[in-house]
Amino acid sequence: MAFLSDSLARVKPSPTVAMTGKAAELKAAGRDIISLSAGEPDFDTPQNIKEAGARAITEGRTKYTTVDGIAELKQAICDKFARENGLSYTQAQISVSSGGKQVLFNAFMATLNPGDEVIIPTPYWVSYPDMVLIGGGTPVFVQGNPEMGYKITPEALEAAITPQTKWFLFNSPSNPSGAGYTRAELKALTDVLMRHPHVWVMTDDMYEHLVFDGFEFCTPAEVEPALYDRTLTVNGVSKAYAMTGWRIGYAGGPVELITAMRKMQSQSTSNPCTISQWAAVEALNGPQDYIRDSREAFHRRRDLVVAGLNACPGITCPTPEGAFYVYPSIKDCIGKTSAQGTKITDDETFCTALLEETGVATVFGAAFGLSPNFRISYATSDTVLTEACNRIKRFCEGLR
Repeated sequence: MAFLSDSLARVKPSPTVAMTGKAAELKAAGRDIISLSAGEPDFDTPQNIKEAGARAITEGRTKYTTVDGIAELKQAICDKFARENGLSYTQAQISVSSGGKQVLFNAFMATLNPGDEVIIPTPYWVSYPDMVLIGGGTPVFVQGNPEMGYKITPEALEAAITPQTKWFLFNSPSNPSGAGYTRAELKALTDVLMRHPHVWVMTDDMYEHLVFDGFEFCTPAEVEPALYDRTLTVNGVSKAYAMTGWRIGYAGGPVELITAMRKMQSQSTSNPCTISQWAAVEALNGPQDYIRDSREAFHRRRDLVVAGLNACPGITCPTPEGAFYVYPSIKDCIGKTSAQGTKITDDETFCTALLEETGVATVFGAAFGLSPNFRISYATSDTVLTEACNRIKRFCEGLR
């Protein structure tokens, strides 16, 4: 009898975490390392939010709460959805978890059965397929169109839907590509979904506020209100408010689904951190100036990195609409050999050689389901990004 479960055998460790860990090991060993692998804002959590967390501690708000969130936070989330997305939810339709990842995980665990399919556009966030697999479902991949900034077409979505499709998992702006769907592009996808009433929609809106050049964010149930009763709209405070370590994610959806997710969470983690919940109340209800300021910084950094990478021989980097990632192609680098003798056979060998020879840590495209590419997180200073681009350029100039 095997000791480890069959479910565990279906999943693999997170490649982004692995690359970040490898970069940290090299740095601890004395190497000059620039890590662009983690999707984490480099800014500090805004002061008003930190003070709200401190008040929660001082006032003794450190006990267990309701399994999926305090009433004050659920109401703040309802108000946020109404104010920013035109979506009306009651507190009974809100779930709060220890990060957006747990929200997604709970939803899959609560709904998937063997044979159920989940459509996932590629490139995708590395955890999506593995969460589906551990939930017993089958990921079905739809490749994004490089000419469209790695967005999928309505025709491709239609072709992927079968009688076994349970969920369509949607992420805009995207991790890893930064691609954002316009209202017209999203409406074309929701028109497809309207023809298939058995398909539910799970939308990961974590990068909602990080959009540039006048791009207007929209979410599926907002664009097509008829999808409201079969959509789980997922978001969180991690990226918008630099609260990654506070671990608060949330979602709005049908009562039946939210109830099932609450049941799942009650037997896993129970409530999210009480202190973090009160900090999240302040994040959603308090001043929103931080979002504007951080967006301006990320916009500047995006332009810096896109220009720097497009100056590298063999790299083509599209300009994304949002998030804080770029997803350049290295198609013209494949088959070449680095200055230190590494044969570049795929994007993983490219990223490994780049780290070992220049000290720049990135994540290879195969981890996100679409090659030959790599992902850079530009959530760090302009100075560091400039140096990283210079090192990448020298590396590419050395390829023969």
